[in-house]
Amino acid sequence: MTRVLIAEDQTMVLGALAALLALESDMEIVATAGDGLEALEVLEREPIDVLITDIEMPRLTGLDLAERLKEQAGAPAVIIVTTFGRPGYLRRALEAGVRGFLLKDAPAEKLADSVRRVARGERVIAPELALSAWDGGNPLTQRQRDVLRLAGEGLSTRDIGTRLHLAEGTVRNYLSEAIGALHAANRIEAFRLARQNGWL
Repeated sequence: MTRVLIAEDQTMVLGALAALLALESDMEIVATAGDGLEALEVLEREPIDVLITDIEMPRLTGLDLAERLKEQAGAPAVIIVTTFGRPGYLRRALEAGVRGFLLKDAPAEKLADSVRRVARGERVIAPELALSAWDGGNPLTQRQRDVLRLAGEGLSTRDIGTRLHLAEGTVRNYLSEAIGALHAANRIEAFRLARQNGWL
């Protein structure tokens, strides 16, 4: 029996995914979570074989969740199911050790098959995304992404520095580098471009 945890912030989608997989005789939906932090709480108390997660969720995204789990012993295999088929997202997912990456408009039977395959140690990537995974690599460093993400949330240079334990001048330098790397006019445009390409 494959033990499954589903993390998805849209209640209707979460219910549909859980109902779909509950029909499979070899799968058990152990729990559901509304975001990445809830999923981590479940993982602390329940053994899970496969984690199915969305990308865009409040508090902790699916990609951030996968990155946290990557180094943990006994962590579940991760499948991302998303509407965002951006090469930047797929590339980050692969770097985070994600075993499956599917689009939400994939046929229903594809999800159950993917759960079985990743539980066996295989990797399942939507074929329409696989070829584009390494096109247009992310021009931002991890620190530039961190700073730009917080700037996009509306934090001031001082607040970003406090959050990341950096001097204000260092934050300004990272923002300037990110703006230049993306050929953007300002931090707002840089944030928009990075989000559109899945680099955050």
